[in-house]
Amino acid sequence: MHLDPHDLTHEFPAQAEKIHALKASNSHFQRLAQRYEEINKEVVQIEQGVRAVADEHLETLKKERLHLKDQIAALLAG
Repeated sequence: MHLDPHDLTHEFPAQAEKIHALKASNSHFQRLAQRYEEINKEVVQIEQGVRAVADEHLETLKKERLHLKDQIAALLAG
């Protein structure tokens, strides 16, 4: 199965430089990005079959990842 990448540079390719700059200068953005990357890594492992969890847990992780992505997008737009 082919899985689409969801890391921040794939989600916001035109904002790669701004992501890097905000990670270096904005502690709130840095925490959001770090948590996003942790959840994304966990989701990828589950989807690849490396880890087994209940479907409900996977859905909860995906919803949290989406919520973080929305917050990150708002900071990138601001």
